[in-house]
Amino acid sequence: MPQLVDSDEATPLLRDDARSDHPQNEDDRSRWRSIRVMYFTMFLSSVGFTIVITSIWPYLQKIDESADASFLGWVVAAYSLGQMVASPIFGLWSNKRPRREPLVCSIFINLAANIYYAYVYLPKTNNKYHMLISRVFVGFGAGNVAVVRSYVAGATSLKERTGAMANMSACQALGFILGPALQAGLSFIGEQGVTVKFIQLQLNMYTAPAILAAAFGLINILLVVLVLREHHIDDNGRLIRSINYTSDADSFDASEEAEESIDHAAVLTSNVLFFIVMFIFAVFETIATPLSMDMFAWTRKEAVLYNGIIICCIGFESILVFLVVKVASKRFGDRPVLLVGLAIIFCGFFILLPWGNHYPKIQWADVKNNSLVSHLTGATTASNSSVEPTGCPYEQTWCQYTPAIHLAQYISSDILIGIGYPACNVMSYTLYSKILGPTPQGVYMGWLTASGSGARTLGPVFVSQVYTILGPRWAFSLICEILIEVRLSGS
Repeated sequence: MPQLVDSDEATPLLRDDARSDHPQNEDDRSRWRSIRVMYFTMFLSSVGFTIVITSIWPYLQKIDESADASFLGWVVAAYSLGQMVASPIFGLWSNKRPRREPLVCSIFINLAANIYYAYVYLPKTNNKYHMLISRVFVGFGAGNVAVVRSYVAGATSLKERTGAMANMSACQALGFILGPALQAGLSFIGEQGVTVKFIQLQLNMYTAPAILAAAFGLINILLVVLVLREHHIDDNGRLIRSINYTSDADSFDASEEAEESIDHAAVLTSNVLFFIVMFIFAVFETIATPLSMDMFAWTRKEAVLYNGIIICCIGFESILVFLVVKVASKRFGDRPVLLVGLAIIFCGFFILLPWGNHYPKIQWADVKNNSLVSHLTGATTASNSSVEPTGCPYEQTWCQYTPAIHLAQYISSDILIGIGYPACNVMSYTLYSKILGPTPQGVYMGWLTASGSGARTLGPVFVSQVYTILGPRWAFSLICEILIEVRLSGS
């Protein structure tokens, strides 16, 4: 059996080094080209999500004044709810048919939903519900993550898999960087922007990112159709089959035998662990914009710009973490790296707890003597003024007695979570794929993605309700408690 010659652990992401005309080398070249298409698909999927994440809250406030921070939780959760429903469906589809089919279908749904999102300001009523529905379908289209990860797991040997999973997560992090960076750049269009009359589109800082995400989706479809070929190898790197669905009915016999040997208890444990990791990160990504607007009195435009820059920096940080993780996992093992990542995330949320005697500025409304309130409290007032109100809304009663979170705390927390989360994410996927072995992983990866999506559905709803009613001290204390329990059980 000729040795595999083109491994991502030995070659750059986008170069083919297998030069021989030997059929085996041609299979390797085709295999790695297809894997790199999956890397790029993950990259574009990440860009499509993060390019709007920092502007959802101000966009929601602009199109529907009745929307509050609690409804924001449902809007953010809608994406993950759609993904949770779609992931097992696309995973099962990819096990029975060529993966190109569910990929093209899911990307097209994502593309159409992003266009819908750009137009949610048009209806005269219930705009917030239109945004909610659009995010459900954007998430449904993103259910192809299970297909992407199962393809890479099935097309790599056990030796190649950690590196391939890390490379894929690095591509995801690149998208995580570019999305907020593009959003921050597009924020200079402003809230008014320009109107494209013949398609009735108001192109502004909120709608332009969604249109750009739709364009990325079109590029993704072309790549999948024109470049992707399907391959499957076992843990030792031996070719099981090059998948074209017209193959004979016995093609799945080997995988059925492998499925019988799967440790289902380990599979369940991995799903629970991944649920917790994604739940915690969903809390962080949901609360970032409203927290910064409440604590630092940022305007909507400032929140989109500054949080976009911060998330962009976290993405660069994540790439470095992925490089370190690849080395550390070889030296210390996957499980210790995962536990260290959880400990770092705990430190990030612990730092974010409010301390001291400094309180946030209060955003007052419907107060008759605004000048007196401003003089006595130093608060920002909102009535009888065309200036956008800033500060912590007076409806959130905790704003009046909970100490403010300082900018240094916020940035320090971002840095730590930006280290811990990518380490936990890539190790979770790597351990899971190794548990599954050579069996077709579409359905199992679908369930893992669904568990993560379930976490990202519950996380935003949880944090928006707790944050709105009780404030950041309760919200982040509960997260710290969850992390302590996981860390102790993992030890």
